[in-house]
Amino acid sequence: MPLPSQPITLSAQQVADLNRKLSTLRHDINNQLSLIMAAVELIRYKPEMTDRMIATLVEQPPRVAAALAGFSTEFEQTFGITRG
Repeated sequence: MPLPSQPITLSAQQVADLNRKLSTLRHDINNQLSLIMAAVELIRYKPEMTDRMIATLVEQPPRVAAALAGFSTEFEQTFGITRG
């Protein structure tokens, strides 16, 4: 992954935008992890809910991956990082 060869200067607004996006990413991932934990707890205490909770469990990893990919793309664009 080639990095820029020159120093990068970001405006205060760009830093604030990245910080906001990172905060949103953390919040979203925490929500998805909370759903996973809740589903596991429900399965533990109410095994009859396993089929319903498996759907919740299966949905979360792609959502986490998509959120990370979205942030990574914006981060790389902001800093001029290109994928090789």
